[in-house]
Amino acid sequence: MIPVTSFAGKTVAVFGLGGSGLASCHALKAGGAEVIAADDNAENVAKATQAGFITADLRNVSWANFAALVLAPGVPLTHPVPHWSVLKAREAGVEVIGDIELFCRERRRHAPDAPFVAITGTNGKSTTTALIAHLTKVAGYDTQMGGNIGTAILSLEPPRMGRVHVIEMSSYQIDLTPSLDPSVGILLNVSEDHIDRHGTIEHYAAVKERLVAGVQGGGTSIVGVDDGFCRDIADRLDRAGKNVVRISVKNPLASGIYVEHGTIVRAAGGAHSEIAALGGIGSLRGQHNAQNAACAAAVALAMGISQDVLQNGLRSFPGLAHRMEQVGRRGNVLFVNDSKGTNADATAHALSSFADIFWIAGGKPKAGGITSLTGFFPRIRKAYLIGEAAQEFSGTLGTVPHEISQTLDVAVEHAARDAEASGLTDAVVLLSPACASFDQYRNFEIRGTKFRELVQALPGVQPVV
Repeated sequence: MIPVTSFAGKTVAVFGLGGSGLASCHALKAGGAEVIAADDNAENVAKATQAGFITADLRNVSWANFAALVLAPGVPLTHPVPHWSVLKAREAGVEVIGDIELFCRERRRHAPDAPFVAITGTNGKSTTTALIAHLTKVAGYDTQMGGNIGTAILSLEPPRMGRVHVIEMSSYQIDLTPSLDPSVGILLNVSEDHIDRHGTIEHYAAVKERLVAGVQGGGTSIVGVDDGFCRDIADRLDRAGKNVVRISVKNPLASGIYVEHGTIVRAAGGAHSEIAALGGIGSLRGQHNAQNAACAAAVALAMGISQDVLQNGLRSFPGLAHRMEQVGRRGNVLFVNDSKGTNADATAHALSSFADIFWIAGGKPKAGGITSLTGFFPRIRKAYLIGEAAQEFSGTLGTVPHEISQTLDVAVEHAARDAEASGLTDAVVLLSPACASFDQYRNFEIRGTKFRELVQALPGVQPVV
């Protein structure tokens, strides 16, 4: 745990008592603050009370003595409308911050030079975070990984030299971290997502930009430049005097890091040098993973990690659960769990990675559906549609062979049968839903775990080695 000493002797309101909220309560208390905990969910309030915290309805207390409101990232800050607790805080002139802001303040107070790598982007940030954490472990660092990837940041060990914090950040978390100042910041890409929480894609992109714009002096801003928003962001950072490393998997760069024919290449001062090879690494298959690997390579170079260690780290990376996870093989059929593909843009990366796909898709639909994926339809041998989106997706697929399976159980059974019967040498049963999971599963992890279990229960399925 990281005790939050910056609010010692002060009273702090914490709203949203899920994993990160309760961790914030413990960290603030350990650092000497008085905590008043609240949530709209009575069960969460009861858990906080059982943990020994003072709880209250923040609508019925004076805000005069609150030094801050620590808000859980899932609570609306601006759109569609600010949560009532945010309005209360603003009326009282109380700052609204999140748990990563508390971490940043503690790092500045106690170990300002300790390495802190922060990662954001619409797609790929979890894989990139896990890959960077793996690389730094291979390089001998005491590595602490958390944030949006699962472990609340304040539940990690405190910053110190020789210990690196590798932190995935969503746009919601960036919004709550006004003094975000990583030593290395990564912005992978920007495409339309979470517009309900940010109002416009321009505002969403501006929030993402803050992560790389806030990199501390002497640090490195790493920006994928294969989309227009990020190209403009990289140019602005350049003009602001930041040390910018551009990343591309689509085009060679005059300066930066790019991927060409499965090789990561560094360009600087007119020279081009190969720094790592991606060929044969199943956990980093596809163009999207090439971008993740190139960004991780840029971090390794920024931290002084050798190319040999980088190559060994890439080759030994096991991959991220629920993101292009190879969960089994039966004969010529590979089963891939990409449950984290919760929007069409993420699913495009998965579809682009294979040629003969038996595609399981559907769930709670997002704006735009799968119309942007039509260019990949020739790769789909048959689709198996589940959840609320099944009828909509059926209409978009048109003449592409498909069935409405309704449930994941049926989809896996039928896809496995058809893939095996196809006689194709590299058939892939791919779960990449292009949808949220909430119509049938509490989260994408549970959906992906169910897929893995169903696949591994099929007769003759072997683990992928």
